[in-house]
Amino acid sequence: MTRTRESGRRDAQTRADRKNQTRQALLDTTRSLVGERSFGSISLREVARGAGIVPTAFYRHFASMEDLGVTVVEDSMRVLRRALRDGRRDLAAREALPTAQNSLAILLRHVRENESQFRFLVREQHGGIAEIRRAIDTELRLFSKELAIDLARIPDLARWQPDDLELAAELIVIIMLTAVADLLDGEYRGRGAEQEIVERTERQLVMVFLGMGQWRPSTD
Repeated sequence: MTRTRESGRRDAQTRADRKNQTRQALLDTTRSLVGERSFGSISLREVARGAGIVPTAFYRHFASMEDLGVTVVEDSMRVLRRALRDGRRDLAAREALPTAQNSLAILLRHVRENESQFRFLVREQHGGIAEIRRAIDTELRLFSKELAIDLARIPDLARWQPDDLELAAELIVIIMLTAVADLLDGEYRGRGAEQEIVERTERQLVMVFLGMGQWRPSTD
């Protein structure tokens, strides 16, 4: 009886492993396809074929193509936020304050390492599928909230209200996303394009921080 239970547990674990592998294959196939194409142009049959399953088996893993797209968004942004948190921990270890410029450097490095995912996010942010647009908007709001927490640690901003900090963080995120879009779109302009984009973005961030220095929070 004990041997039968152990065998049953192994079989259940094997099935779970296979299911996880297939689910990951569907996600990986989707990420490879959205590097140069809109998500709306990709068919369920195409994704299933890339993952090595029949189309009907797709629904064992995702409720719909929209559900798959939202999962790709969440996974992509989760990895990005983790990278930014790691960067902030590195800064804390050096007793340095996290800044938007540090976050920009981490972001751009992550873009280079995960180009297809960022092309997908930039393209679909204003694309045709509402569920994916909402998912991207939700993730960007989380991104802004985490950056607002960083800003709150800066002594000069300690008296700012959370709403003001989040507003400033949203502005910084918009600047960063514009830099990402320009970086992905500027490859044809040559090797110097990236440096130009980074320098311009850093100037924009400096201007934002100079403006923040003149802002009078509502607590005054």
